[in-house]
Amino acid sequence: MKTGKGNRRPDGRTASAIPWAALVGATVVVAYALWWRKNPSACPYALRFFVELPHPFITRRRLREILAPRSGERVLEVGPGTGYYALHTARWLEPGGTLEVLDLQQEMLDHTLGRARRQGITNIVGTRGDAQALPYLDGAFDAAYLTVVLGEIPDQHAALRELGRVLKPGGRLVVGEVFPDFHMVPFGTLKERAEASGLTFEHRIGGSLGYFASFRAPSGGGTQSLLLKRPTRS
Repeated sequence: MKTGKGNRRPDGRTASAIPWAALVGATVVVAYALWWRKNPSACPYALRFFVELPHPFITRRRLREILAPRSGERVLEVGPGTGYYALHTARWLEPGGTLEVLDLQQEMLDHTLGRARRQGITNIVGTRGDAQALPYLDGAFDAAYLTVVLGEIPDQHAALRELGRVLKPGGRLVVGEVFPDFHMVPFGTLKERAEASGLTFEHRIGGSLGYFASFRAPSGGGTQSLLLKRPTRS
């Protein structure tokens, strides 16, 4: 006949307690993921290690391929995190080009700009602001991109309209999403919202687990003519 001692591990825990602990832990993670998905917000600076992890399916090489940055262009990145893409994009725009990075959190901007200085990158300009009300004039950028960011924005339609507004006529917008990000925006949802905001879908790289999708701003008028110009930053 087995005794209770036989079910104990060397660390003193019973074998039956281990599955229960795992189940409780998984439940907490799922509950938090659902809450975060229903309450979109930017990834806190304290959790920045998440944005520093490798980005499968939405690699820098794929971003360069679909964004097609050219030297001399002015490009906007919304939500640069700690510079995972920004530090490379800035170099793709040389010589003569500028990468503007916009983030809600000054800590993220300081982190990215600090890394840029240490690497000798001088063509990145940081601005603290909200993607739902971009602090730039109409038609200010040749291209814009955001990766694993759109789902964190409470009003995605407003953000997409703003991105269309600040792009030059026919300007390029690239959106990247990847699983298992809690805020991942499925491609079908993104396409529907982007087109409702006046953007035209061009093509996609990747599949359901991770993708980049590119869109074009209207060639004339469109989202830009519907909105008043916003003042530039001081």
